Amino acid sequence: MSFLYFLEGLRNPVLDFLFSLITLFGEETIFMAAGMIVFWCVDKFKGYYILCVGFFGTIINQFLKIVCRVPRPWVKDPNFTIVESAREAASGYSFPSGHTQTSVGLYGGVCRITKNKALRITMIALACLVGLSRMYLGVHTPTDVLVSAAIAIILIFVAYPIFKKAEGSPKVMYSVLAFFLATMIAYLCFVLYFPFPPEAYAADAIHNLESARKNGFTLLGCALGLVFVYTIDLKWVKFETKAIWWAQILKILGGLALVLLAKELLRAPIDALCGGHLIARSIRYFIMVIVGGALWPMSFRLFSKLGK
Repeated sequence: MSFLYFLEGLRNPVLDFLFSLITLFGEETIFMAAGMIVFWCVDKFKGYYILCVGFFGTIINQFLKIVCRVPRPWVKDPNFTIVESAREAASGYSFPSGHTQTSVGLYGGVCRITKNKALRITMIALACLVGLSRMYLGVHTPTDVLVSAAIAIILIFVAYPIFKKAEGSPKVMYSVLAFFLATMIAYLCFVLYFPFPPEAYAADAIHNLESARKNGFTLLGCALGLVFVYTIDLKWVKFETKAIWWAQILKILGGLALVLLAKELLRAPIDALCGGHLIARSIRYFIMVIVGGALWPMSFRLFSKLGK
């Protein structure tokens, strides 16, 4: 806590705004957008690599959160204050840091797939700044940040050779996706049925368990979606990522708009259909992954012809 108190002493409106902006680069939306951009415009297997490192890292992160159940810094020490704008996004338990996990997995993964030195330096700096922002805002301790960063780095280096091998082998790729899906199901069963101690169900803590379950259903939908996307592309779509630069921009803008539109338009009807059950999140994210990973790429042959 001494380091957090040191950062608390440095706070001012300018730094508060700056770090509140930086921390957004560890959000789910940025990760999903970046993963899809790599998938659409750079290399589809590198896209699978980025997405799976992020998704699997999130499983580990959520599992550790619910097992360790470490309270947030301001809960452990009532005298400590946080930047209030960060409170809403600081759901769930403190250890380890989800934003750091996402940012290191994403930006570290980009470093692993590129040889561009300037891009690598930028990605490393951004990942470090996101971790620092979580401590500056007062929502995580150094232990939260360092452990999540270490997990993400291990996943980056372990997963890369596996996905390189999977690029030329559907058998390997299906094995990876099956393992990924089985892990998702195991995690979801754990948070739904494990007999947690009474304090996990207390009024001031139950939202942490609800957050873990919500993330479990979300990740299940994403995992199922990736299995379908890979199968559809392997057998029918077989899209190419190459296109002239301005066509790539159109591809990105159109794809992101379509996925976000699907996310928002499907929310109410699917929730109503499922009676408010969290399975609605699995269905919605499954459809989003299908839209972004299979339906939208069906148009890429048109984009590849633009500018010729």
